[in-house]
Amino acid sequence: MAQEGLTHFDAAGNARMVDISSKPDTIRKAVASGTITMSQAGYSQVRAGTIAKGDVLGVARLAGIMAAKKVDDLIPLTHTLPISSIEIDFGFDDLEKTIKINAQVKITGKTGVEMEALTAVSVSALTIYDMCKAVDKDMVISNIRLLSKSGGKSGTYKSINRKSGD
Repeated sequence: MAQEGLTHFDAAGNARMVDISSKPDTIRKAVASGTITMSQAGYSQVRAGTIAKGDVLGVARLAGIMAAKKVDDLIPLTHTLPISSIEIDFGFDDLEKTIKINAQVKITGKTGVEMEALTAVSVSALTIYDMCKAVDKDMVISNIRLLSKSGGKSGTYKSINRKSGD
């Protein structure tokens, strides 16, 4: 029998999926962000929509949504979740040649969606890299982090500002 509490280990130290069957359904939301910094050439082409591979941000948005829906296939011991909503938005910083990626994931369920939001940001950034690598191989993906979460027993979390302009 597994030990009490939310742990991924049983009493013998073996990995296990946390049993959430007795937890109540609540509305849960997680917001994550990250950045990708590019060369001037790559950044300008993404902004202008002239990257040879096509609509970089549209494809990155779709990739992030698809990835959030597949977290249970990627990260061991996560639960399969019936996600209600995924929104991915992009912002441009012309001075730093940086694209900021924000993902918001919502669910009514027994467990949170932090991993889904973080995965959406990560895969969106990787997709931007993939679509722009012919122009710029020195892109830097950084600052992937949870900004906020709400719902569930632990309540609301809001990140402190860590040099990301949030």
